[in-house]
Amino acid sequence: MSEETNGQGGDAPARRDREAGAAASLQGAVLAARGISKDFSGVRVLQKVDLDLCGGEIHALMGENGAGKSTLVKILSGVHTAYEGEILAEGQPVRFESVREAERAGIAIIHQELNLVRELTVADNIFLGREPLVAGVIVDRRRMVQSAAGLLTRLGIAIDPDGRVAGLRVGEQQLVEIARALSLDARILIMDEPTSALSSAECDTLFKVVRQLAKSGVAVVYISHRIDEVMELADRVTVLRDGRHVVTAPIGELTRGAIIKAMVGRDMVAGEHAPAERAGPAILSVRDLTLDVAGRRGWRRVLDGVNFDLRQGEILGIGGLLGSGRSEILESIFGSALGQRSGQILVRGEQARIASPVDASRHGIALVTEDRKERGLHLAATIGDNVALPSIRALARFGVRDFGAEAALARKVVADLSVRCTGIEQVAATLSGGNQQKIVIGKWLATRPSILLLDEPTRGIDVGAKREIYDLIFALAAQGLGIVVVSSELPELLLLSDRVLVMCEGRQTGILSRAEASQESVMRLATPHGNSGARRVFA
Repeated sequence: MSEETNGQGGDAPARRDREAGAAASLQGAVLAARGISKDFSGVRVLQKVDLDLCGGEIHALMGENGAGKSTLVKILSGVHTAYEGEILAEGQPVRFESVREAERAGIAIIHQELNLVRELTVADNIFLGREPLVAGVIVDRRRMVQSAAGLLTRLGIAIDPDGRVAGLRVGEQQLVEIARALSLDARILIMDEPTSALSSAECDTLFKVVRQLAKSGVAVVYISHRIDEVMELADRVTVLRDGRHVVTAPIGELTRGAIIKAMVGRDMVAGEHAPAERAGPAILSVRDLTLDVAGRRGWRRVLDGVNFDLRQGEILGIGGLLGSGRSEILESIFGSALGQRSGQILVRGEQARIASPVDASRHGIALVTEDRKERGLHLAATIGDNVALPSIRALARFGVRDFGAEAALARKVVADLSVRCTGIEQVAATLSGGNQQKIVIGKWLATRPSILLLDEPTRGIDVGAKREIYDLIFALAAQGLGIVVVSSELPELLLLSDRVLVMCEGRQTGILSRAEASQESVMRLATPHGNSGARRVFA
């Protein structure tokens, strides 16, 4: 998509209909924020921000991590109650003292981390705390299940209201959250990064539901870092930067490049990377890698005969659809995969016996996991403790932690990676997504690896932080590290990779050179029917 063109998804008549509907709805805002300011510990995170939201529109709220998006919507939804400025609902001043008050006013928020009780049923979650009662005492379960079924039918989704949430995919859980919002008679729905963990098919389903809600008159605030989906879905866009309002405009008046420039304050140019030299021995070799995992129906093969070489200074991308085995390759190399593994892993030509991450670290291998909040960081711990964790044993003196050495290491990582923080004592949970990701990468770089495995290294971070991560990856490759990158975003995979290994249903279907790799060639090998005639190509 050219940055000089609008590049919106959908056909022109559909776009005109959306813009006409948005223009009509602008005659009266259902919710308006005027001059909203907010401080945390003396630091101003919002400065006189205005926002208008109209019935029946999808209004995208964009900005880098730390721009103030989440703070603004938490004020609108009653999470934060202390702030400066004014909120108007249907033109009348309101001030919500709790989330429940905002819900009673028809405002519902769906957070990025879904707020569901996994062990309860779908119906239980939809009506949690508001269960229909018989005689004011006993839960009327039959009526609750029927009401839940009606809400799910309204959304056009086939989910059993009596089924447990734990058995649902993430995309289905997202739809349960929307059904809960509808049960509140929400007229305003705030969605915070709703597609960050969804597959392409799940995103399509979610988009249909969001459009349906807007068509029925619900006003949607849609927070996302993904510019392409905003261009496809939104009627209007508001961009915040450093806690200040930058622009609000109909999507038809904005280009992709204009949105990026509004977010970061400058034009973004993709980083340059010189392809790695092919001469010299491989730093990592994988031979006939197979992985079987146990499930309710017995053992299932998730990797079947994967082969590749990674050379010093090379960035090898791994592409494929969700469930194709991409992450399992990295986890198998790192010794963290659950299941029975077979095959060989060689480091600099010597067979490496890796049964655990400790073994992998001894061989100079580091893994940055896909989910930084669950597996990459101790969110309640400080930056210093997180950075030190993989290196505690190496830094210790006579078996006792050397806190001075740990602090020095943490300060070096913060400085080297330009982490934006108040100091190494700052708690990891309070950092922006991009800075959290830098800490995850930095703590492993502190172990001085020669092989770096990156699983979705830019998931959930904004465009400016992505550029910084890209530049870091390129710099590490230039220093001689061998890097393997898994990414669900094909443009990112093609930008970063010297070669792309493609997976489909646990099998390797090809390795493409930088010149051969394109979105079409990767997808052809990644889809079950697209690779039937593909050669099994190995490094």
